[in-house]
Formats: sequence, C-alpha cells, structure tokens
Amino acid sequence: MMLYDLFMFILNFILLVICVLISVAFLTLLERSVLGYIQIRKGPNKVGFVGIPQPFSDAIKLICSEQPIPIMSNYLLYYFSPVFNLLISLIIWVIFPYLTYMCSFSYGFLFFLCCTSLGVYTMMIAGWSSNSNYSLLGSLRSVAQTISYEVSLALILFSLIILIDSFNMIDFMNYQLYCWFIIISFPLFLSCFASCLAETNRTPFDFAEGESELVSGFNIEYGAGGFTLIFLAEYTSIVFMSMFMTLIFLGGDFYSFLFFMKLALMSFVFIWVRGTLPRFRYDKLMYLAWKGFLPISLNFLVFFIGLKIFFMLFI
Repeated sequence: MMLYDLFMFILNFILLVICVLISVAFLTLLERSVLGYIQIRKGPNKVGFVGIPQPFSDAIKLICSEQPIPIMSNYLLYYFSPVFNLLISLIIWVIFPYLTYMCSFSYGFLFFLCCTSLGVYTMMIAGWSSNSNYSLLGSLRSVAQTISYEVSLALILFSLIILIDSFNMIDFMNYQLYCWFIIISFPLFLSCFASCLAETNRTPFDFAEGESELVSGFNIEYGAGGFTLIFLAEYTSIVFMSMFMTLIFLGGDFYSFLFFMKLALMSFVFIWVRGTLPRFRYDKLMYLAWKGFLPISLNFLVFFIGLKIFFMLFI
C-alpha cells in the first residue's frame, strides 16, 4: 500500500508539473498579446492558427541555440543555478491543496516561505558565478530587494494565519465560504500583491534584470537552455503567486471552475501592470517596503491578534 501511495503521489506531481509548464507556455503568449494591444500593435499571430503554437516554436528556437559558456565563469555553479531556480519554482507547487495523494501538509504555508527565501540564492549565485560586473550588480540588487519586501510579506500573511489559526492551505478555503478575506483586509491584499510583483521580479520592481540600467541584469551571460530555465522559473512563479493570492484572498474554492477564472484574472493583472507602469527608482522600493508595507502589516497583525483574544475571552 505504501508503494502504491508513493507511486500515485509521484504520478500526480508529474501531471501537476506538466500542467503548470503548459500554462506557463500559454501565459507567455497571453502576455505578448496583451502587451501588443496595450501598445496599440498586434501580438504574435503568424505561427499556426492565430499564433497559438508560438510558445512551442519559441521554446524550440531557444533550446536549439548554442549555449554560451564564459571562460572566466565558475562553471558548475553557473551551469546548475538556473536548474535549481526552476526546481524550487516547481517544488513549491506541492502545497497546492489537493485532498488526495498530494503533499497538502499541515505546514504548507511555512514551506512556501522557505522556498521563496531559497529562490534568491539561485539568483545571487547565477549573478556571481558568471564573473560579469553587470550580472553581479543585478544579483546584489535582487538580494537587497528580497530582504526589503520579504519581511513585510511574511507579516502580511501571518496576520491571516493568526485569523484562521492554521498553516494548512485547505483551511483558507474552509474559512472563506461566506466572506472572502479581501473584503475584511483590502489594504493587506494590495500590499501582498505589490510584494508578489517584487517576489517574481516583475515591473515595476524588476531591478534584478533592469534592461535599461544593467544591460540585462543577473542573467546577461545566459543564453539558450540557461536563459530558458530562468525564464520558465519566473513565469512559473507568476502562475503560483496568482494561485496563492486567489487561494488566500479570493475565496480559494479550488474545486470550482471559478477558481481558475480568478487565477487567470490575477495573471492578467500581472501583465497589465507590466504594460502600464514604468520601473521604480531603486530607493523608492526600499522606502515603500520599510515605511509603507511594514507599518501596515504590523498594524493588521496587532489588530488580528487583538480580535482573536477578544473572541477567545468574550465569545
């Protein structure tokens, strides 16, 4: 029975990873089409029927390109850091709360925090091992950025953890049957969404790969397969963060079709922000994280703790 359970878990996880990677492929197509319409031009529409096979042709082109290897790079770290980057982005999906044969374990929320903290190390090592000044600058900025917003992101989410008194993702669905958490904590939702933009290195917080300032940031020395893996890891994180925000703030009933509609809407908002907002100045993010998000998240944390104590004592 144990072997059967293990086999079913591995099979379920492989199917989940395949579905996530296919959704990432079509998210890139959606992004290019939406950005095209925002900038009053056509997106990709030549390959196949209305451009649907475009992501697969892009993937074939990238993988078949020659892999550049900088002579002065630290080769093993340079080669494996994109692999670990994608691996962390995929492993984090085990907290998706299936009821059967998946790791929807009791401490899924803490596992999420651990994985997001690990992600910055792969970016830092990728920038350092390339032995390029541009990539080193990009990785240093990504480390400073992560330290700035992850404190407030953890406090924002701990406020809701205290409210439901559980680290399990399934409980988020159970507690939102009658009232979504976005209604009772809308400022937290906005702060969390901005932190998720920074988490996935998206505009207006894409300092780690600021093309106009750092030539391409931490991934400048990567091409072909290495660049593809970094690209896949970023878009896998976008899909995951859309799912995470939907689960925590927007009802989270993951057995309904509406859940996936809300997930698609959140992914669309990520793209919409990219097409609308320019990049922030670097010190603006620091100011926003330490003097904006941190006081809001601390206030909500204290408020929810007080609410919990009030209900325990008087109700």
